[in-house]
Amino acid sequence: MSDPLHHLADHLAHNLADVHERIARAAQAAGRDAQSVALLAVSKTFPADAVRAAHAAGQRAFGENYVQESLDKIRTLADLRASLEWHFIGPLQSNKTRPVAEHFDWVHSVDRLKIAQRLSEQRPDDLPPLNVCLQVNISGEASKSGVTVAEAADIAQQIAELPKLRLRGLMSIPEPAGDLDEQRAPHRELRELFERLRNDGLALDTLSMGMSEDLEAAVLEGATIVRIGTAIFGARDYSR
Repeated sequence: MSDPLHHLADHLAHNLADVHERIARAAQAAGRDAQSVALLAVSKTFPADAVRAAHAAGQRAFGENYVQESLDKIRTLADLRASLEWHFIGPLQSNKTRPVAEHFDWVHSVDRLKIAQRLSEQRPDDLPPLNVCLQVNISGEASKSGVTVAEAADIAQQIAELPKLRLRGLMSIPEPAGDLDEQRAPHRELRELFERLRNDGLALDTLSMGMSEDLEAAVLEGATIVRIGTAIFGARDYSR
């Protein structure tokens, strides 16, 4: 590893340790095992070198939002592919589903049945089933994608029946809230929906919720994957 990369890996190792400590404290407060919460490092807008350095620091799962940018990174990091887990977490248009079906391990942002159907049709036969989460617009914001709470059960049942996909659970991006109690409310609502779907017979195990600002609230309410970008990689520069 070159010196700048080594320096970056040290810096990211420090940030990753801080995030793991936050997860561990929140899990302890919730009476949960910290190992039950997976850390997804959101690497969108950061270069492949940052992913390589985070991998050197022990991180394995990475979240990406933009199809073309992520494909470039996946190609650049092909030598690490066996030990990387790629998660697509951004809005997905129907005309972009094929490369995601072909190159990713997870898609958190399935926000309508048509996207799931296309991912199912386009997932190569030689790959394991694609892990997917149904995105729920838990705060009911007009600007956010996701199914409504009322639609979720019906759409989840249909997705669960598609071949070459494995419906793992639910994902949400609630609107920012001030204090811990306000942050917990939408996460609690998603967990309650998750529990209803499990009671309906769906074999779900994943609640993808919580980001740098609200990971404690999410862990307290049962998150199994937290999606953390800024607290690991720093502030994003969207001008690039």
